[in-house]
Amino acid sequence: MLARVLGGLSAGMAFPTTLALITALWSGPARTKSIALWSGIGGGISALGPLVAGWLLLHFWWGSVFLVTLPLAALALVLAVVLVPAHVNENTEPVDNLGGFLSVVFVAALVLAINFAPVAGEQTLTRWLAAIAVVAGAAFVIRQGRTRFPLYDLHVASRRVFWVAAVAGMVVFGTLMGAMFVGQQFLQNVLGYSSLASGAAILPAAFLMVLAAPISARLVDRRGARFTLLTGYLFCLLGFIVMLTLWAEGTPYWQVALAYALVGAGVGLAGTPASHSLTGSVPVHRAGMASGTADLQRDLGGAIMQSILGALLTAGYVAAAGKAIAGAPSSEQALITSNVAAQLEKSFAGAIDIEKQFPQYAGRITAAAKQSFLAGADWAYLTGIIAVLAGAAIVFFLFPRKTEEERLLAGYHAEDTTGRTAAVPATDQR
Repeated sequence: MLARVLGGLSAGMAFPTTLALITALWSGPARTKSIALWSGIGGGISALGPLVAGWLLLHFWWGSVFLVTLPLAALALVLAVVLVPAHVNENTEPVDNLGGFLSVVFVAALVLAINFAPVAGEQTLTRWLAAIAVVAGAAFVIRQGRTRFPLYDLHVASRRVFWVAAVAGMVVFGTLMGAMFVGQQFLQNVLGYSSLASGAAILPAAFLMVLAAPISARLVDRRGARFTLLTGYLFCLLGFIVMLTLWAEGTPYWQVALAYALVGAGVGLAGTPASHSLTGSVPVHRAGMASGTADLQRDLGGAIMQSILGALLTAGYVAAAGKAIAGAPSSEQALITSNVAAQLEKSFAGAIDIEKQFPQYAGRITAAAKQSFLAGADWAYLTGIIAVLAGAAIVFFLFPRKTEEERLLAGYHAEDTTGRTAAVPATDQR
């Protein structure tokens, strides 16, 4: 627990600072290219995580997964000392520590509630966590609206370019995390991949994320963030459609690679405009707020999509497994006690445990477990498609086109530099 807390604090201090520095150090096309590089490399490294972890688990003990980050952290520390400037557009406003505490409670309770929601027997805990999240969230909003130096400027957050980009990015990165979460289980449970092979299977996603990043930067400059976001959403949608229609027992690897490549290209294309719009719609002294929101896109978006898709995967598996048990021959019904049925319906791993107890039915149990998993996976893929379509609809109807976006950003800049609220059209104050 202590290690997790320290890791979270370290990531929370380091990661948002990176995008804030980009915002403070560059502007115009240079900032767009820098954000594209930041987004592409960050997403690619995230996708490479399962591959590295799988290789280490095959050759070393489990703790090596954590130790492998030490040389990277040491290298980052040296580079930060040598290359990162000590002073860049700081402000002297006091830190809203109470707002920070409330935000931590809100996000932590919300993420935990989402993750405990599909766990059997944890409904009471889920309700308490959800209640804490609601109370802490409301208190945070009230605090930010009343304090003179808010941690999270609600006026800036209400800007259309900002909040739509925040929601769009959450869906995009959540889509990536959800696809990886379900896909890894599919590869190992249904196709029989090892942990290393299933990690290697994600490489097309990592490669396409990095490859699409510079293309995304050029599209943002030429066609605007809205067009680039929608293009990324299209690729993510195609990736989930491939999963829904082509992924099955005996699926060849090229179909797995195609789905991951499409999702990776989509995230690579959409990640840049989402982060670019966040940083471009805030004053420089609020760069940390924009960067923190970009970080929240990945973490909260990933937690939400993984929990939702995981819950539906489980629900679909349970429903299909229940039907398979009910349809078993009468001669076998006596063997299926309540405990056996509970294990069979619990998860794919539970079914494999039962298979060891009844080796004479091993083939049938495995086949039924795979079919049940595929049924649940279809529920998850369909939900992913719905989420992508919903996100695309928000961007299509609410995010401004390039000319309007430039006008709004100019208005925001004028307001932030001169304090004239009239610079932003009244129609945007929503």
